[in-house]
Amino acid sequence: MGTVKQPAEGRIKRLLPLIVIGLVALLGYVFLHDFLTFETLSDNRETLIDWRDRNYLLAAVAFIGLYAVVVVFSLPGAAILTLTGGFLFDIFPGSIFCVLGATLGAVGIFMAAKTGLGNLLQEKIKGQKGMMARIDAGLKENEISYLLLMRLVPAIPFFLANLAPAFLGVSLRNYIFTTFFGIMPGAVVYASVGAGLGEVFARGEIPDPGIIFTPNILGPILGLCVLATLPIIIKRFRKAKD
Repeated sequence: MGTVKQPAEGRIKRLLPLIVIGLVALLGYVFLHDFLTFETLSDNRETLIDWRDRNYLLAAVAFIGLYAVVVVFSLPGAAILTLTGGFLFDIFPGSIFCVLGATLGAVGIFMAAKTGLGNLLQEKIKGQKGMMARIDAGLKENEISYLLLMRLVPAIPFFLANLAPAFLGVSLRNYIFTTFFGIMPGAVVYASVGAGLGEVFARGEIPDPGIIFTPNILGPILGLCVLATLPIIIKRFRKAKD
C-alpha cells in the first residue's frame, strides 16, 4: 500500500505551490479587486510620501516585495503598482524597483509551475496543436528571442508569459534574463506616467494607463520586437539557403 500512496503524495506535494497560488489569486481577485486602484493611491498619497521620506530603504524593499507578491499570485493591480513606483521613486529608480519586483514574482510562479506541472504538460504538448504548441515550436527555434517577444508584445498577458515557459522546459537563466530586460520598456513608460501623478491628482484627474498603446510609445516597443525577431529571421534564412 505504501508504494501506491507514495506517488500520489509526491504529486500533491509538487502541485501544492500551484494550488496555493491559485487559491490566493482567487481570493485576491474577490477581495482586492477594488483596493489597488487610482482612488486608493490618491487618498493615501501624502501618507505614502511621508513614509517614503522617513524610511526610504525600507519603503523601496517593501515596494519590491509587494510587487513580487502581486505577480507571483497574479493579483490585480500590477499596472497601478508600476505607476505607484514612478510616483514614489520617480522614473529612476522607480522603474528598476518595478522590474525587480516583477522579475522576482515571475521567477516564483515559474518555479511553482515548472515543479508542479512542467514535465507532465511538456510531454502532453508534443505532437499537439494550438497556442501552447506554437509557443513551444517558437521557443525551440530561438529561446531568448521568442521569450523577449513574449515580454515586449503588450498583447500577451503577463501571467501567460510567466506560465507558458515553465510548462515548456525553458531554462531559468534565459527566463530571468528575458523577463528583466523584456518588461523594462513598459515599466519605464508606466513609471514615467506615475512620476507625474502628483499634478494629475492635484487636478482631480485619473491617469490613462492606455498611453502605452499610443503610436509614439508603441512604435519604439515594436521596434524592439523587430530587433528580437532578427535572430529568428536570420536563422530561417540560413536554413533556406542551405
